[in-house]
Amino acid sequence: MSRFVDKLPFFDRRASPMEEADDIPRSGLLHLHGGHNHYHHHHHHQHQQQGAMMAPEPSPPTKLSSSTLAQLLKRVNDARSDAVSSANSSPSHYTIELGASVPGSTGSDSEHCSHTGVVGDGAPLLPFVLKFTDLTYSVKQRKKGPCLPALPFAGRGDAEPEAAPRMKTLLDNISGEAREGEIMAVLGASGSGKSTLIDALANRIRKESLHGSVTLNGESMDNNLLKVISAYVMQDDLLYPMLTVEETLMFSAEFRLPRSLPGREKKKRVQALIDQLGLRNAANTIIGDEGHRGVSGGERRRVSIGVDIIHDPIVLFLDEPTSGLDSTSAFMVVKVLQRIAQSGSVVVMSIHQPSYRILGLLDRLLFLSRGQTVYYGPPGALSSFFHDFGKPIHDNENPTEFALDLVRELETMPDGASDLVEHNKSWQKRMGPKMMKHADEHNKPSLSLKEAISASISRGKLVSGATDGNVVTVPSSSESSSAVSKFANPFWIEMGVLTRRAFLNTKRTPEIFVIRLGAVLITGFILATIFWRLDDSPKGVEERLGFFAIAMSTMFYTCSDALPVFLNERYIFLRETAYNAYRRSSYVLSHTVVGFPSLIVLSFAFAVTTFFAVGLAGGAQGFFFFVAIVLASFWAGSGFATFLSGVVTNVQLGFPVVVSTLAYFLLFSGFFINRDRIPKYWLWFHYASLVKYPYEAVMLNEFSDPARCFVRGVQMFDNTPLSVLPGAAKVRVLRAMSSSLGINIGTATCITTGPDFLKQQAVTDLTKWDCLWITVAWGFLFRILFYIALVLGSKNKRR
Repeated sequence: MSRFVDKLPFFDRRASPMEEADDIPRSGLLHLHGGHNHYHHHHHHQHQQQGAMMAPEPSPPTKLSSSTLAQLLKRVNDARSDAVSSANSSPSHYTIELGASVPGSTGSDSEHCSHTGVVGDGAPLLPFVLKFTDLTYSVKQRKKGPCLPALPFAGRGDAEPEAAPRMKTLLDNISGEAREGEIMAVLGASGSGKSTLIDALANRIRKESLHGSVTLNGESMDNNLLKVISAYVMQDDLLYPMLTVEETLMFSAEFRLPRSLPGREKKKRVQALIDQLGLRNAANTIIGDEGHRGVSGGERRRVSIGVDIIHDPIVLFLDEPTSGLDSTSAFMVVKVLQRIAQSGSVVVMSIHQPSYRILGLLDRLLFLSRGQTVYYGPPGALSSFFHDFGKPIHDNENPTEFALDLVRELETMPDGASDLVEHNKSWQKRMGPKMMKHADEHNKPSLSLKEAISASISRGKLVSGATDGNVVTVPSSSESSSAVSKFANPFWIEMGVLTRRAFLNTKRTPEIFVIRLGAVLITGFILATIFWRLDDSPKGVEERLGFFAIAMSTMFYTCSDALPVFLNERYIFLRETAYNAYRRSSYVLSHTVVGFPSLIVLSFAFAVTTFFAVGLAGGAQGFFFFVAIVLASFWAGSGFATFLSGVVTNVQLGFPVVVSTLAYFLLFSGFFINRDRIPKYWLWFHYASLVKYPYEAVMLNEFSDPARCFVRGVQMFDNTPLSVLPGAAKVRVLRAMSSSLGINIGTATCITTGPDFLKQQAVTDLTKWDCLWITVAWGFLFRILFYIALVLGSKNKRR
């Protein structure tokens, strides 16, 4: 271990392409400045000889498992600091031109040195090797017809043939490897298992379902470590349409790059990535969607790749990055991937049908047919492979098109492509060792996986693990094996970045808020004109009840537009959280913060439109309480819609659920039937109703004053058959009642006050402030449930 650390600082350090932003011409070959190169190699060998002469006696071997990766990184950093302080001159500086290079070649001497530096007793530092062996994955197939289980008396021999067709094999003993500096492409027709294999390698299939092994440098990776060192680019371009290319990449940098990296360094990294992706002319263009013109399809795809490689991952998985693109755009995308691979990454991609030019950029091909390998090897060996099979490829024909056509033709046969599968197995045994002999010069890498990752970080890879060339270590008292913390930034940084992004996106789509404000104002105007200046008569009381019920339920119905907000962002959220761009809790809180200001505006707009026009009581204090309860209703309603958006998966399913549930809430709110008249077995729904608490709060705000009288003298006959009597007859009936009861009841005598009316409506168990705080609590509860739904629903793994 000590000898490894002592030697590590003298590796040829080749900076990441993004670090060399200012030195990247737009064309040319990977090369070194000659003077620096010569000096550095001389300096390197001189130090190497001195190290060999002055090396102490070898210490006993250290158990690698006892050291955490964070400790290894610290040793690497300390060793480099010692080396820099002891050097008489500044460290050598390489310039990398990310241009054309010969596919399959080893590149320049610097590339070779960076991958095969000298460690310990001269053992070469091997590049990363992602190896997968005997991957098998089957899923249950739904059977049509009766689904009755086998009868108890059926023998086991009878049951097995019946159960066998229920399983469909998507991957069948797939083996191979992908190496640093190379692109491995998975090819095959639609349904052959390309995306499934990429998911298996990226640990997006549950371990219980996937059989076989996936290792990096001979060691299996835990899920957290893989998330830190890798990236997965989905087939769909999941981007915010109203952000520009530069803003999209900058927000990705804010998420994936550590807080310790200065803002100017993040901007420099983004600008370098824009140049690397060939997006300079589109940097200030919005992404766009169906309703807004934006970047082209090829540019959009390159932005999707850039979002996931901003932290310069060691392993990169891509699911059909060229689908839907024209030949030139597809070639540019794969050219970018070649540059990424040459910067020290393992690149694994699926591709449907590569053109001849793209084929020249690929280093390894893996052909699949119905989950089985029909060819694995370099593109140059395709001709000899099919020649041995008895199907030679014509000179002017694209080898991959020939192979795919042949596989499709074989799949129509009863035995499928089984002959080609068997030919591949025998061909691999015969030719595989000859083709891959350079890859198997050493049976086992000299370094453990943790040491290899720390060495890669020291060479400039994995930006989230290094800043300004220094390795960032995470002090840990536990036996953690993570090179960096699980998330690049603390909670409050994530929340701030998410909030800024959401505000920017909202600001550029003002029509959504304008439509919502218009709906609230129109509803308020209609209610104000219908219930204009209500009096204190019994009919006025009934009309107030109708106004309150419609107004409070309207608050919840207008909140249903919060449903598509998350549904539109759902897959962006899944992509970003799958590889720990930010915490789910940060997303929930920023989602809440961004939506709240608009709720305040809507609440004041509705209250100003209706409170004074209807003639509600309470003066200024009553008005502000009315604003508060309307705001609480918006808060709870938007929380409810947000929670449902985390549970349902599409708008068509979500809206019927929202509308029907709110109708039930209104039914049990106490307006249509009083609490004391609701059957006991439905009483729980009354207390679970979101509309109950705002409805009762505004009633208590209106009728709690005992000085207000709503039924006086002859008004008690309103809403009864006696209401049709002449006024004089009503007065005589009132006098007769007074004499028989022995109580003087005149025409001005108050019969029913506000509190009396509340008792009639069974609104007595809570105060108006209780109702307000319970409504606010509902809003918090639904957002907590939304967070739980995100945690449970975003595992992002196949079963």
